[in-house]
Amino acid sequence: MEKKYKILIVEDEKELLSDLTNFFLHQNFICTQAKSVVEAQEKVYMYDYDIIVLDLGLPDGNGLEVLKYVKEIKKKAGVLILSAKGALDDNIKGLDIGADDYLTKPFHLPELNSRVRSIIRRKNFDGDDLIKFEELTVNLNQREVAINNMPLSLTQKEYELLLFFISNKNRVLTRQSIVEHLWGDDTDMFHSFDFVYSHIKNLRKKIIDAKGSNYISTVYGVGYKFEEQ
Repeated sequence: MEKKYKILIVEDEKELLSDLTNFFLHQNFICTQAKSVVEAQEKVYMYDYDIIVLDLGLPDGNGLEVLKYVKEIKKKAGVLILSAKGALDDNIKGLDIGADDYLTKPFHLPELNSRVRSIIRRKNFDGDDLIKFEELTVNLNQREVAINNMPLSLTQKEYELLLFFISNKNRVLTRQSIVEHLWGDDTDMFHSFDFVYSHIKNLRKKIIDAKGSNYISTVYGVGYKFEEQ
């Protein structure tokens, strides 16, 4: 079963807060809400989160105060800033303080989901931009993969699938968890998850053709496992 990540959504607009919460609940997140700087700081102090989605325009102050507090008490949560259009200075200031990314309103929920999961993956790899797994090397900044220092050409989904496998190495992943991770809220449009086999088959073949090991094993009737050799 895919790990459930904990998300703190800091937003004072009731309708948007409700939409974000419902969306991330559907994405299998454990959701907590905060509507002000003070409430957000209390939640951050009391609990640990994988990711914080942080609106800057809060009724009792600037969301950057929450970000500063996260860094002061050395919490490891990733932080994605939500800002109004034209708030470039605040966005830059937030990145300087230590935010991982920002998104300007209005935005599309699938894009927010993609950025949130990207931040979580980065945090799972201890903030490293370069991931090494046996003869595999993944450059997160450049989105490049190499085997024995030779470039490996992957599609976007194959790249995302490889990262998902590496971050869950030696764990059995069901086809459903793979689809939910890679396609998010579009999962419901699929009548079956058989197409996952094609993506895994292609990724496995590319790795082996590049003289890499066959890391992906099939756990019949359950899913797949990415194992160290």
